[in-house]
Amino acid sequence: MAHTDTGAHDTAGVLVRARSGDVSAEILAYARDRVQAVVDHPGMPALTGEVRIDRAAAHRAEQPWSAVAEVRAGHAVVIVHAREATGRELADRLQDRLRERLGRAVRDGTAHRTVAPRWRGGATARRP
Repeated sequence: MAHTDTGAHDTAGVLVRARSGDVSAEILAYARDRVQAVVDHPGMPALTGEVRIDRAAAHRAEQPWSAVAEVRAGHAVVIVHAREATGRELADRLQDRLRERLGRAVRDGTAHRTVAPRWRGGATARRP
């Protein structure tokens, strides 16, 4: 089995890589630039995580490009999914979703967090 370069590159703590060999170096570089723009956004804390980009092998797929991003900002974890028809559209959509959801998580603290159940000493949720 031959080794293929997945194009994994670290963007200030967020790894951007391709899942399959169908992702060109140009699209991967463009996606890396879009993720770097989110990382460099003013007010954004240090981010760690991974972005995986894939292209479906079936030519009949309407949206063959997909991406999954799992990014941690402090204790907050943000998971973003995107599907698009082209690699550039995918990178742009991913940038928009990451910026919006990370901004909300940092500002409001509304990211996915594990909460201990009441019987383990966790806080009780009060209803208005």
